Amino acid sequence: MVLSGDLCLASRYVEAGVDVKKRGIEVFKDLLDNLFPSAFCVVSGDPDLPGFGIVTHTDGAGSKPIQAYLHWRETGEIGWFRGLAQDALAMNLDDIICVGAAPINFVDYVAVNPVRIDKVGLLRALSEGFKECLHLLENLGIKVLFSGGETADLPDQLRTLDVAVTMNGRVDLSKVITGDRVRPGDIIIGFRSGGRTKYERRDNSGIMCNGITLARLCLIRKSYQEKYPEIVECWSGRRSYYGRFRLDDYVDNLGMTIGEAILSPTRFYAPVILEVLERFRTYITGLVHNTGGGLTKCLRIGKNIHYIKDNLFEPDPIFKLIQQESGENWMAMYENYNMGVGFEVIASPEVADDIISLSEKYGLEAKIVGRCEKSGDGNKLTIKSPYGEFQYYLKNERAK
Repeated sequence: MVLSGDLCLASRYVEAGVDVKKRGIEVFKDLLDNLFPSAFCVVSGDPDLPGFGIVTHTDGAGSKPIQAYLHWRETGEIGWFRGLAQDALAMNLDDIICVGAAPINFVDYVAVNPVRIDKVGLLRALSEGFKECLHLLENLGIKVLFSGGETADLPDQLRTLDVAVTMNGRVDLSKVITGDRVRPGDIIIGFRSGGRTKYERRDNSGIMCNGITLARLCLIRKSYQEKYPEIVECWSGRRSYYGRFRLDDYVDNLGMTIGEAILSPTRFYAPVILEVLERFRTYITGLVHNTGGGLTKCLRIGKNIHYIKDNLFEPDPIFKLIQQESGENWMAMYENYNMGVGFEVIASPEVADDIISLSEKYGLEAKIVGRCEKSGDGNKLTIKSPYGEFQYYLKNERAK
């Protein structure tokens, strides 16, 4: 049986209060100064440097700060906040490279309820996290400048905290990866989100920064909510934690504790992808960072392309556990989470082996996970998995 996105299966993620489709943001579309409307990120012309574009991107660590807050309250260890720096950086850096841009600088935004949180300790932990990340990136050939930011004390507006980054990049307009060149016959190379690369110090669960709300609610015991009611908006009693795990419960399949799995930092793909671009840019037609929207993120680039993903990695154990504990349907899981594929390169088949070999040099597992075919009715995606075959569409495409 093939399930279609048009069937609108009930989603536990939607019930948790999160709209993965981000309905409403389309109202800003006509206001954007965007040279390449089909590109993965907005590219605006640089008014002071003809022939170049500016990419400005903002993103945060999702609801991971709440999970870090919970660990701090339980252990008293402020260092649990440190990993949020990498999350906020990676969510921006790995997005702007999807249009072929090189990073220039970033600023942070830290909003905190100082009544509940040790603000000075939090900022010190984040500072250490940024320092560690910038040192790692520079050692891998990526220089990003830290240009300050804003720390906001919001005791009446915020229950706990939020951490975000805004990053600027620059790209030669003649070299932008617009997505318009994606064509039938291209292959899709997937890069693992879990495991450990040569430039990482510990194993990663692969969860990145999306779907954290559902993961927290379905995995973590309700007793934490009762102890710290600020970690959840009950919404007239319709939302609550309903999991069976303690933060420090070690799960053999995960190879780490539940808390460590949820807080695994978002992987930096930039060191690998920027080298891929340097060597194979002319063969690359699309780049996709599988964040919000999970494995359906590819639908936003290309025109009249049928993406077929029929050779995906087996989902990392964290995703299977979330599905098992939440009861989320598998079709929604592939739309909510990266399911083991954090980044995708769409390219001509002749360079596939070279790109995979380059990735393996970094210890980052990669393989051909699918292909592109022609679609006569806008962009669509077919996922063939051990858990079913699923089809997804862009509604605005299908309406044309």
